[in-house]
Amino acid sequence: MVKKDDLKHRLTPEQYAVTQKAATEAPFSGEYDNFYKDGIYVDVVSGEPLFSSKDKYDAGCGWPSFTKPISQESLQKDLDLSHGMIREEVRSKEARSHLGHVFSDGPKEAGGQRYCINSAALKFIPVDELEKAGYGKYKQVFD
Repeated sequence: MVKKDDLKHRLTPEQYAVTQKAATEAPFSGEYDNFYKDGIYVDVVSGEPLFSSKDKYDAGCGWPSFTKPISQESLQKDLDLSHGMIREEVRSKEARSHLGHVFSDGPKEAGGQRYCINSAALKFIPVDELEKAGYGKYKQVFD
């Protein structure tokens, strides 16, 4: 388990606020909002694989959007009643990092889900670096 003090030194203030305090980055400000290279997105805290670029799309909402996670088992979903709304919060299973929210207004042909995720919660691993970074088993998704 990663200690909060260690994370404060390892993460940027925005990454810490998003992943540990459930903050939200400003729309259209995140590194991965308008980003479309092949690879996977992992939890910036733990490195657990979360999303594939194959499932990323432009929802026009200002945050990276995905139709599904790499594995449903990699996510924890919680009821979020903050800000006077009823939403489904998405956290990484291992590190419990706040990632964002999932909504039911995604592309119908892809299952109808929109995983609206903060860039600050993610680290991108390009497809040509998957093997070296220890994520070689995900390379087959791009072959």
